[in-house]
Amino acid sequence: MKILLCFTIGLFMLDSCMSHTLFTCEPVHVQWCHSMPYNTTFFPNMLEHYDQDIAAVKMKHFMPLASLRCSPDVHLFLCQAFVPECRKHTHVLRPCRELCERVLSDCSRDMLTFGISWPPELQCDRLESCLVSPDGSAVSSVEVTTSRISQSSGRDLGFWCPLQLKTRPGQGGSFLGAQDCAPPCDYMYLKTQEVQSAKIFIGVCSIVCLCATLFTFLTFLIDVKRFRYPERPIIFYSVCYSFVSLVYFVGFLLGNKAACNEPSLPGRVWTVVLGAQSRVCSLLFMLLYFFSTAGMVWWVVLTITWFLAAGPKWSCEAIEKKAVWFHTVSWGLPGVLTVVLLVLNKVEGDGISGVCFVGLYDLAALRWFVVAPLAIAVLVGLSLLLAGIMSLNRVRQVIQHDEQNQEKLKKFMIRIGVFSGLYLLPLLVLLGCYLYEQAHRSYWENNWISRHCQEYSIPCSRHSVDEKGPELSLFLIKYLMTLVVGISAVFWVSSKKTCSEWASFLKRTRKKDPIRESRRVLQESCEFFLKHNSRVQHKSKHYKSSSHKLKVVSKSMGTSTGMHTPVNSNHDNTPVSAAIRNHYIPSQSISDPHRSSEMSIQEHTGRIGSTAPAERRSKADSSSRISSHAESSHRFILYIMLNDYLSVQYAVFILFR
Repeated sequence: MKILLCFTIGLFMLDSCMSHTLFTCEPVHVQWCHSMPYNTTFFPNMLEHYDQDIAAVKMKHFMPLASLRCSPDVHLFLCQAFVPECRKHTHVLRPCRELCERVLSDCSRDMLTFGISWPPELQCDRLESCLVSPDGSAVSSVEVTTSRISQSSGRDLGFWCPLQLKTRPGQGGSFLGAQDCAPPCDYMYLKTQEVQSAKIFIGVCSIVCLCATLFTFLTFLIDVKRFRYPERPIIFYSVCYSFVSLVYFVGFLLGNKAACNEPSLPGRVWTVVLGAQSRVCSLLFMLLYFFSTAGMVWWVVLTITWFLAAGPKWSCEAIEKKAVWFHTVSWGLPGVLTVVLLVLNKVEGDGISGVCFVGLYDLAALRWFVVAPLAIAVLVGLSLLLAGIMSLNRVRQVIQHDEQNQEKLKKFMIRIGVFSGLYLLPLLVLLGCYLYEQAHRSYWENNWISRHCQEYSIPCSRHSVDEKGPELSLFLIKYLMTLVVGISAVFWVSSKKTCSEWASFLKRTRKKDPIRESRRVLQESCEFFLKHNSRVQHKSKHYKSSSHKLKVVSKSMGTSTGMHTPVNSNHDNTPVSAAIRNHYIPSQSISDPHRSSEMSIQEHTGRIGSTAPAERRSKADSSSRISSHAESSHRFILYIMLNDYLSVQYAVFILFR
C-alpha cells in the first residue's frame, strides 16, 4: 500500500503546461507605476517575471531608491524595467543602456547604504543603446516587438493566471499549471443556456436512478433470504449507486453553492472550488467518489461469485464464507483512494452538476483515479463473466437429457447476459467519454484561451486553433451513463415474485406477527374451551340430579334398590344434593323414620323394581357421554397448548436469529 501511495504521488510531480508565446497588453495594476504616462503593460518583462504580482514583489526592494530620488530617472527606469509600457498589443518599450548606466551611477552609493544588489537581468551591457531623436536628445526607451521578447526568453512560458481568476495564496489550487489560480465557475466549454439545460437533465436522471435503486434495496429488505450469494452483491452495488444519485440530486438542489467560491476581491469572478476549501464540497466529493468506486468493485465481486458458482461449483454457503473478504476489498479500496485524493488536494468543483469530483480539470488525476480503475473493473469483470458463461454452457451440454433443468439453466444464462449487458454497455460508453475528453482536453483549453485571452489580458496561444469546443451531448451522455448504471439492478429483481411480494406487503398480509398470532390463537382456544366446558357441566348436573334422586329416596326408605351403586360422599354435601334431599324427603319421615320406611317399602317397591334397569342404563349413558366430552376437551386443550408453544418458539426464532 505504501508503494502504491508513493507511486501515485510521484505521478503528480510531473506537471505539464501549454506553450504560449504571443502576448497582449494588460492594464497596469502595480501601484508604484500608476503615475507613469502609460496605463497598459506587457508580460513577461525583461526580468522574466510573468505576472504583475510577482513583479510588484520584486520591485518593492528597489523602491527606497525612488523615495530618495537618487537619480531623476530612477522611478521611470524601474517602471520600464519591471512594468514595461505596451503599445498596440504588439510593441513594448524597454529601458535603454545609457539610461541604465546613468541611474546606476547616481544611485550606487545609496544602494550600498541600503544593501540593495543590482539584479543580473538589469546589467546595462545587456540592454540596447538609446535612440537619438531628431533634435539630438537621447530617448530613454527602446521599442521592441513581442516576437523578439519571446525569442529572447528561451523558455516555455505556459499559461499565466489572470487577476480575475486568482485565489488566495496557500490554498494549493492550480489551473492549467498556474498556481493559486482557479477556473471560472461559468463552465469553460459550454454556453450559459446549455449549462442550465444540463443541470435540469442531471436532476431528472438522478431522481429516476434514486427511485430505481431504492426499489431494489427495499425489495431485498422485504425478503432477505431471497437474495443470497452469488447474487447478493447486486444489492450492495445498488446501494452504492443510490448514494451516487442522491449526491447528484443534492448538487442539483444546491446549484453552484457547493462547487464554486464567491469573489474574494473586487474585480474577481466566481471560481471553481479546488482542494479542501469547502467542507460541503469535500463531503460531496468523498461520498460521490467513494460510492461510485465501490459500485464498480461490487460489480467485479459479483462476477467473481458467479464464476465461483459456475466454474468450481461452489455452493452458496461456501461463497458466503468469503463475504468478509468481499466487504473488505469493496469498501477498503475505495476508501484508500478517497483518502489519497484528499491528501493530494485533488478535489474539484463541477460547474455543471453542482457536485465535486476529481479529474474535471486535472488530466493526470482523471487518468489515474478515474479512467484506470474504470478500465480495470471492466476488463476483470468481463473476463470473469465470460468464463462463468462458458462454464454454464458446458453444464448445459452435460444435462441435455434433463429438459426441465436445461430450460431453467438457459433462462438463467439469458438473465445474466441481459443484466451484464445493461451494466457493461453504459460503463463502456462512460469509459469512451472519458478517453475522448482526455484526448481533446488540450485543444479545448487552447480554444478557451484564444477566445478569452484579450478579455483576461493573458497570453494567447501561438498555435492556430481550428477545433471547436465540445458538444453538449458529450456531457449529457457522460452524466447519463454515470447514473443509468444503477438502474440495471432493477432488471434482476423484476419478476412475478417481486410483484406478489410487494402486493402482499402493501396489503399487510405477507407474514403476520408470530407473537400476536399466538396470542390470538390462545385467546380463541380459551374462549372455546370455556364455552364447551360450561355446556358439559350443565349436562353433568342434569344427570347427577336424577341419580341423586334415586339415592336419596332409597336412603330415606332405609332399603336397597337391589343393586350396588357406589356413592361418592362428596356429592351428598353439594348444594344440588341438599336441595334434592330437602325436596323429596317429607317432614314426617324425618320425625318417624320407622313409619316412613314401612310406607315407603309398600309404595315404592314395585316402582323401584321397574325403574332400576332404566336408571342404570341412563346413568351409564350419561357417564359415557361425560367421559367422552371430558376426553375430547383434554385433547383439544393439549392441541391448543402445543400449537401455542410452537408459535412462541417460532416467534423467538424470528426475533433472535
